[in-house]
Formats: sequence, C-alpha cells, structure tokens
Amino acid sequence: MAFSVCMRDCYDTCSMISEFKGGKLTVRGNPEHPVTAGFLCPKGALLPRWFHSSERLKTPLISTGERGSGKFREASWEEAIELVAGKLKETIEKHGSESVLVYQYAGDRGVVNYAFPLRLFHYLNTAMLDHGICDRAGQEALKDVYGTAVGLDPEELKNQKLVVYWGVNPFWTNLHGFMLAKKHNLETWTVDVVRTETAKRSHRFFQLRPETDVLFALGVAKLIIENKLYDKGFVRENVHGFEEFRGYVEGIDINLVEEETGLSREEIEDFAFGFAEKKGVVHMGYGFQRALSGGEAVRAIALLPALVGHPFGFIYDMKTIDKSYAEGAFLRTKPAKRIPQMKLAEYIERGEIKFLYVYNSNPLASLPNQKRLRRALKESDVFVVTHDIFLTDTALYSDVVFPANTFFERLDVADSYYHRYVALNEPVAKLYGKSNSEVTRLLARALGIENPHLYESDEEVIRKILELNGLSWEELRRKGFVKVPEKPRKWETPSGRIEFYSQRAVQRGLSPFPEYRRREGGYPLKLLTPTYRMTITSQYHNTYGMIDPNLYMNPKDAEEREIEDGDEVEVFNDNGRIKTTVKLTEDVPRGVVLLYKAFWVRLLGWNANFLTTDETVQNYGNGSAYHSTWVEVKKAK
Repeated sequence: MAFSVCMRDCYDTCSMISEFKGGKLTVRGNPEHPVTAGFLCPKGALLPRWFHSSERLKTPLISTGERGSGKFREASWEEAIELVAGKLKETIEKHGSESVLVYQYAGDRGVVNYAFPLRLFHYLNTAMLDHGICDRAGQEALKDVYGTAVGLDPEELKNQKLVVYWGVNPFWTNLHGFMLAKKHNLETWTVDVVRTETAKRSHRFFQLRPETDVLFALGVAKLIIENKLYDKGFVRENVHGFEEFRGYVEGIDINLVEEETGLSREEIEDFAFGFAEKKGVVHMGYGFQRALSGGEAVRAIALLPALVGHPFGFIYDMKTIDKSYAEGAFLRTKPAKRIPQMKLAEYIERGEIKFLYVYNSNPLASLPNQKRLRRALKESDVFVVTHDIFLTDTALYSDVVFPANTFFERLDVADSYYHRYVALNEPVAKLYGKSNSEVTRLLARALGIENPHLYESDEEVIRKILELNGLSWEELRRKGFVKVPEKPRKWETPSGRIEFYSQRAVQRGLSPFPEYRRREGGYPLKLLTPTYRMTITSQYHNTYGMIDPNLYMNPKDAEEREIEDGDEVEVFNDNGRIKTTVKLTEDVPRGVVLLYKAFWVRLLGWNANFLTTDETVQNYGNGSAYHSTWVEVKKAK
C-alpha cells in the first residue's frame, strides 16, 4: 500500500490509500485526512479505470500526415527526444528563444510534475504562458479589495452559521467542502443562474440573471448599510473608503436591482437581513468570474463579508506554500515574454510562435473559439509537441507525442486551493510512459545542457520545497499529509486595510467602486458552459464514458422557436455551429442555454468551445470571458 493524492484540478485534492495487487490498482480515501475524510467523489472512485485504460499511449509517436489526421508512426524514445531537441535548437537559432512557448496548466497538479519542466524553458529564455483561463479575474478583484485572494480556512467553517455558495456547484465540484458545511450544520444558500444540484440541496436559492451579480451585491450592501446592520466597530477599524462607498451605494436603485437581476424585493431584503444577522461567509466560484463582468462581480461580492465583520470571510483560493523553487525561474538570464493563454491562436496567426510544447493540458478541447485555433495550427509552420497519457485532440494536432505516466507511477506532492494540507503521492505501480520531469531531463541531456538544476531528482525538489516552507519530509512520509500553519495575516493593500475604495483598481484605470454594466450580445441567448460532474474540463471523457452532450433550455424559449424536448437542434453564432439534442428544463432560466464544457472533439465531433468567445477581461489580468458568449438555437433540418 502507498499514500496517493488525487492530482486533478479540483478543490478537494483528496488524500488516498492505493494498492497494486495481482496487476490491479485499488484506491480508497485516506480516513485520517481532516477534510477529505476517507471518501472519494464519483470521479475519484473510478481512477483505476482511468489508470488501466487500454487507450493509454505506450510509445512515442511521430506525425506522418496533416494535422488532426491521426496519422502517426511509432518511434523509440531516443529518436523522439533527438527529433524534438534538434527542432527546439533549430527554432531558437533561426527565430530566437521567444518563438518557443511552453503551454501547460493544471491537468496534473503535482508540484514536480506541474512545475519542473518549466526549468528547461526558463533556462532557454523562451516565452511563457500567462495563465488567464481559470480564476484570474477573481484573483485580481480580490487583490483590489483585500490584497490577496486567500480567504477563510474551510476548517473554520465549524465556527460559522451561514455559507453562501455564489456561482459554485460544490455538490459536483467540491463535494468534501459541501459535506464539511453539512457536518457543522451550517445554513447553506446558493446564488446562481442555474438551479444546480447544490441549489436544490441548499436552504435558500437566489436565481439571478447572468452577469447581474454586481448589481445584486451592491443592492445587498446598500440595504445592510441603510439599515445599520453592518459591524460598525470592524468597519471603523479595518475598512478604507467606507464613507465614500456609502455615498456610492446610496445611488443604487433597488427597483433597478429587482428589474435587472430578476429577484423580488423580498428576496433581496431576505438576503441582506439574513446575511447580516448570520454574519455569512461567501464561497465564490470560478465560473461566473469567467465573464466580461467577472472581475467587477467578485469585487462587489467580496465587500459583503467585511461589512458584517469578517477579516477574510470568503473562500476563493488557498495558496499555502511557495512552489517557485520547482519552476526555477532563477535560471533565466532575461525577462520572460508572457503570452496570454486566451490569445494562443492570435499569436500563432501572427507568426510569433514557432515551437509549441504542451503538457498537463489539452488546449484543443479547453480553449475557446476552437475553429480559429485549429485553423491557425493547420495554416502555420509551428512545430507542436505534446506530452500526454492519451491521444487527445491536442495530440492529434502534434508533430511529436510523448506518452506520459500517471501520478500512481511517480513520486510527488500536491497542495490544495481549498484547504491547507499538502499530501504525499508515492509510486505504487509502473505501466507506461514517462513523467514530465523525466522527459525534461532527457531533453536537457540531448541539448547538451550541464546545469545541475535540470537534473535534480523528484525527491530532491520535494525536500527542498518542504524545507523552504518549514514542513517536515519525515512527517509527510509517516502520515501522508501535513497541514501548513497559517501565519499572522494582514491586508496587502495600499492602505493596509480592506479597501471599499480600491486604490489598486484606480491605478489600473478602473472605478474605485465595482460598476454594473448591462451586457447584451449579437444573439438572443446567453450560453453557459460549466463543468460536468464526471469530467474535469476534458479529463475522463474517453475513459469513464459518462458525459452529457445535451443542450439545456427553458421550455418558454423553446416554445418560441417551435422546439420540443428531445429535438435535434443547431446552436450557432459567429464563431461556429454545432448540432445536439435539446433537453427542456425550468432549472435554466429564460434567455439562457447550457452546454457542458470541453468534451473531446474527436469522440463527440464538437464541443461547446466551438461557440465560446476568446475575448478577455483586459483590466483583470486578461482573464477569460467564456460566459459572455451569446448564441441562437433552431431546430435542425
């Protein structure tokens, strides 16, 4: 038996006990872990199916046909490594190091497997990715208010009365957190556009129209202040710009809040009075901030816990340890050119990327405006290398594909962006492929690089990171997890306080207060593309076989278009057009349709990202705006 930790891009980061016996892997939750508590979500319980999949890549592949054709020949590791190293060297000599881009994300969150390959690209002074796909707008917004996006330790929920799930569906995406709130008998409210499984299991549900979160939060703040329900002592001692903010929300018309959000005055008042009475904390999701209004929405919502006296009364991110040593940016000899994640197609079209190295990610499923991205790759001379466990859509568009191993086959550690625990991952078996760090060392050697930092072992890197963070390797090996102590905290804002009047926002050309703007598109229906319960973005589609490709639509919107439940429909906008089956439900409000995101195109024939916008939220770190996509739907012919 061995300690394992689920490396998926998920809040929970479950500690597990794994065993490989008789050629079969078994997994179970680690019962000693205080948060993940000895049980696994449905996806985690099926990890052995993923590990033993017959579709796992076993040998390197070299393309023999046009991009996307699926024509490859098998190659030895030696040939593939030499080919990639040679092409990398040639590209740098011909076009410069900044023409090389390493594209990676959180498909595997192991500290070593996520970060170590970046050492090679830092050493080579290549371009680096500026990650904006996930939670960037919210990160920037919370820094405007608190100076940090790190909020409440979820274990402190035991001392609370109310948690508000705002734009998050934890029954699907943070099951252990959801159960933690239930364990401590917290009252749970949900604020969302869609009546999710979490909403159905909450004490109250406040159903908003899309992108009206800003106005709802400002209206709630107005009522709390006008009725003197805020924590006057806390605000006086810890808030910057309260009087200016009070004057600002005086101008908010509650009639407008009703009209725009779709909530009744009674619902708005219930939220304001109940939140103030119960001193609620807010768990803010990542989905709603992936919109053009996303940063403003998070900024507005973030003020509410402070009004009722919470110093860090939100849950959004939990950056507990410094992992920068694993990445090795100290190996650079000149500043990095940063390419916005959402703008990959644009930079390829402009000829600024000549070599693309992809790992821990599947951009040809997960990035928006897929038609544009695929066209850019087909029409360019960019050399593409993908390191993955499976022949993903991105791998199909690659010149060389390296087979990866799984986290059950290597040593690593992982932290969580929900709780404060670091967990150990020990190798329990060995089937196919090589880890990201192994391939990095092979490429460095083929390039003739002698720098010792590129040849450190996984254990050496892990030990160094633990040491730098004051954590014990011995304790981690003994228990399988360690808790990162919380240090005394302060608000890292210009004033050293919680900023209701945000000086940082003003410096970026924004209003000092969150602003509401009505959003309309060139098509009548807002498309939402949340994650599906049995996948994590594009992961598990090919192995679990449990996806939901249907379009969800309100019956009244369908009636206007003479569409009936079960009809085949076309969903379209200027970016693309797809065909699927419609399911009618009042869980989705009028004016909104829903498709689950990022399924494999080679298996389904399409995914929602053939429709999504590649616009970004410029003043919030080029954060993505997937949920500012508009479409029309008609019955298919």
